[in-house]
Amino acid sequence: MARPVKPRWVEFSPGVTYFKPAGIRMRDLEEVVLGVDEVEALRLKDLIGLEQEQCAERMGIAQSTFQRVLTTARNKVASALIEGKALRVEGGNYLISPLFFTCGRCGSHWRNEDRYLSEPECPECGSKDVASTRGQPDKFHALGPGGGPFGGPGRGRGRRMGARHRHGHGNGPGNRTI
Repeated sequence: MARPVKPRWVEFSPGVTYFKPAGIRMRDLEEVVLGVDEVEALRLKDLIGLEQEQCAERMGIAQSTFQRVLTTARNKVASALIEGKALRVEGGNYLISPLFFTCGRCGSHWRNEDRYLSEPECPECGSKDVASTRGQPDKFHALGPGGGPFGGPGRGRGRRMGARHRHGHGNGPGNRTI
């Protein structure tokens, strides 16, 4: 059985998702589909200019996987440009990254609200000395109904309210405390 594909972290959502050669009718065009994760690989490596190791780390994948994604994306773009095909951006195995930032100069914390994160800067002091994390910094932690961060169930995760534990105790019917 094949190993499931690990989702890739993407730090932006593309605003434009279709490109076509001028002067050719849509019905006469072949299409190349480029995944959002492939666009992210192109953005990180070719637009921002990060090293491959940094790109792989930001997408949460191995460097060899990043190289395969990047090579596939470049081949698809080259095919569309050289052979006059339309290019559609959609799909792929990805998750939008909930990045949080901390300023190294003033210590300010904020969440990613920008669609394009080439070089984030501190909204308080304008510094580019910024560190990013996928999880929320302590300042943003909010305890949810189960006591865990992000409003999740916390300890005993996966148990629904009213469900009994497998050993028969818990807060299921007949075990409610008042």
